[in-house]
Amino acid sequence: MTYSLVALTEAHLADMSVIEQACHHSPMSSATLASCFGHLYRVEGVMAEGQLLGFSIVQQVIDEVTLMDICVAPSAQGLGLGKRLLTSLVAQAKAFDAVVIMLEVRQSNLSAIGLYEKAGFVETSRRKGYYPTDDGHEDAILMDLVLS
Repeated sequence: MTYSLVALTEAHLADMSVIEQACHHSPMSSATLASCFGHLYRVEGVMAEGQLLGFSIVQQVIDEVTLMDICVAPSAQGLGLGKRLLTSLVAQAKAFDAVVIMLEVRQSNLSAIGLYEKAGFVETSRRKGYYPTDDGHEDAILMDLVLS
């Protein structure tokens, strides 16, 4: 199967929302996803045979990029698509003269943490009890990738 990375538009919101709902314990609403199509944002998707399989959303303010979301449909996980999205957004951040990419991730999301660590992200701090869980709360791990 051939995968391609494409810039997404509001026309992709319904498909993005389905993936978002399937992947996250506390997913973004459709309205929040829609708000990510402003001039400070870059939204990219990975497609195969006309179907959206995953996406990333970054916000850039001057030289700082925040990874707002990276999400791959459960049926397409394990194919390296998250890595492709991450590699692309890092390259774009460099092209737009960013000096750092920041993100936060649930402490239980070990696959995402592994992906970020392999890409060079390092933990900078934690937000204790930030994310709700079914039986309480868990920490948010804050990670940065310094671009040189």
